[in-house]
Amino acid sequence: MAPFRITPQLWDKIHHFASFPPTGVSLQQMVLFGQNPTPGTLLKGSQFLAEELPIRLAHRVKELDQLPHNLSEMPSINVVKNWYAQSFEELVTFPPPAVPKNLFQAFSDSSSKQPLPEAIPNPCNRKLFPTGTMGANGAGGASVATSSTLLPNGASRIRIPLERRYYTVPNIPSTSFPPELHEHNQRFTKTLENIKKRHDPTVTTVAQGVLEWKNSARKHPGQPFETPREIQEWLDRFYMSRIGIRFLIGQHVALNTLESHPDYVGIICTKSNVHDIVSEAIENARFVCEEHYAMFKGPPVQLICPKDLTFPYVPGHLSHIVFELLKNSLRAVVERFGTEDESRLPAIKVVVVEGKEDITIKISDEGGGIPRSAIPLIWTYMYTTMELGAQGFEENVRDSDFKAPMAGFGYGLPLSRLYARYFGGDLKLISMEGYGTDVYIHLNRLSSSAEPLP
Repeated sequence: MAPFRITPQLWDKIHHFASFPPTGVSLQQMVLFGQNPTPGTLLKGSQFLAEELPIRLAHRVKELDQLPHNLSEMPSINVVKNWYAQSFEELVTFPPPAVPKNLFQAFSDSSSKQPLPEAIPNPCNRKLFPTGTMGANGAGGASVATSSTLLPNGASRIRIPLERRYYTVPNIPSTSFPPELHEHNQRFTKTLENIKKRHDPTVTTVAQGVLEWKNSARKHPGQPFETPREIQEWLDRFYMSRIGIRFLIGQHVALNTLESHPDYVGIICTKSNVHDIVSEAIENARFVCEEHYAMFKGPPVQLICPKDLTFPYVPGHLSHIVFELLKNSLRAVVERFGTEDESRLPAIKVVVVEGKEDITIKISDEGGGIPRSAIPLIWTYMYTTMELGAQGFEENVRDSDFKAPMAGFGYGLPLSRLYARYFGGDLKLISMEGYGTDVYIHLNRLSSSAEPLP
């Protein structure tokens, strides 16, 4: 099969769609929209994604083609750019459904529409996207009364905010939907599944592209090289956008394919049990630690958390954050105290507290801490305090596709912070050099923050 190529006609479409701002959604909106899925809500959801996903993909293709410092020229970056362009083309060429006239009128009946509650601006917008890097809607995905975008031909198109178009649809009987609409939903869902699978290796492929660029930019092999701030900011924007795209696709696929569950709306668990999620992450992180260091029993982890603490969240996101942070703490403790006497390893403490706005998780270790001069570096991509093998980052990037490495990839902390910020939370680190580190995971329990969109 010939490699995918972006034609001039496709570039025109990409630039056209990239002229529109993306529309952010909140966890609360997604729960309310999909809590009682009907053929009508599923059709409305597919229509929203058929419009929204090409806009988000187009922004990323355009940005991948215009990266600073010749990063766009790297082979792996071009591979990712073609993936995004191919997914964009599949969505914009997907045939729209033929909606019968009576259904079209029911969808258009404003008297029966129930607008979703308005999403509030994500508090992390200004941290993630300084002035000049924000989305075209100027609010990083927050909804506004109206927003207009100037098209290439000088015309202006009004973008209707999410609350006015991604509404709960009337409860139309399933028998009113012809088989063609059900088949359309199934085909569209399958297309989304294929797109999601295509983009599975995106994180490691982009990391490989940055590595290729670093190696080409170094004047001497092995010479220390600091990644420019513009590249770091682009990686934050790119990976945050990827989290959002995969969340929207995963949510829609789950609503269309999974059996209904009283505690789940798609991939969102309305009663995510923090104690259970954190306990599982502790077990997984300790297993990886014991396997990596050939230990019989890794450092103990003490969990202090109410067993009945629940809130709406995506369990996979929280599990990923806690798992990555615990790996760091376990490694720090083992490398400070050694593996000779496993019974003397100090415990890592995980404390979970519920407040009015946030659920906060504190992970404390006695792994020796981080020098104050290195604190800014820990949030940068490709930075790691772990000793690498002879193959360096290349070996870790390659291995990370097949197993969870103990450390050395340099993406754990910055990606975990993006996952925390995606729904209005945050991740903060306080270190006491010579003793240990405290990491605070703040999770927005109100679920009303819009996605922070670049």
